[in-house]
Amino acid sequence: MAASSPPAGTTPTPIRVMVVDDHPMWRDAVERDLVAAGLEVVATAATGAEAVARFPAARPQVVVLDLQIPAPNGVEVTRSVLSHDPSARVLILSASGEQEDVLEAVKAGATGYLVKSASSKDLIEAVRRVANGDSVFTPGLAGLVLGEFRRMDQAGAEPETPPGERLTERETEILKMVAKGLSYRQIAERLVLSHRTVQNHVQNTLRKLQLHNRVQLTRYAIAQGLDDGEEDEELGNQ
Repeated sequence: MAASSPPAGTTPTPIRVMVVDDHPMWRDAVERDLVAAGLEVVATAATGAEAVARFPAARPQVVVLDLQIPAPNGVEVTRSVLSHDPSARVLILSASGEQEDVLEAVKAGATGYLVKSASSKDLIEAVRRVANGDSVFTPGLAGLVLGEFRRMDQAGAEPETPPGERLTERETEILKMVAKGLSYRQIAERLVLSHRTVQNHVQNTLRKLQLHNRVQLTRYAIAQGLDDGEEDEELGNQ
């Protein structure tokens, strides 16, 4: 769900997107669909090297990225662009739905993962949601990500509690729902809050915990036992 409407008389700033894919027809089609939906494609790239080189000047909010591209690959590009700008979001758009590929991308910092069988509508909505701080995964992959975070927690690989300000009761309540994999829209519906209010609470929580994105926040919440050991809804499902 998109953020709240801008004040009357103003034009919303379009989401800035970079598209990275080594297949020209696919890359052009994705760019065309995004532009037609009102998003701004600020750069395209056919290789990992081009993506890394063009990212700093283009300053995209979201990078739509294929995994299997000429070196460096999508996982390495994800790490590189997020080290340059931790506030950027990476949405993987790949032909592969293999467990290893999904988990490697998420561990590198990707906040969304769609397979290329997704519709144009699904892609556009995913870009918007990722730009707003949500996480989006192709159905069937979300449970895999949550399960891996729980496995890492049980193996003792959980992140340490970062130093920071104390969370409010509402922030803790929302964090528990994040740990169960609920999307911002689902959290807003359950708590009878606006989508924007949920976003603001999550952003405050990220700041207090010194984390960069929702995937990191989900892993942190699971490590703290806030998911009660059960899966409520799939992470970021439509």
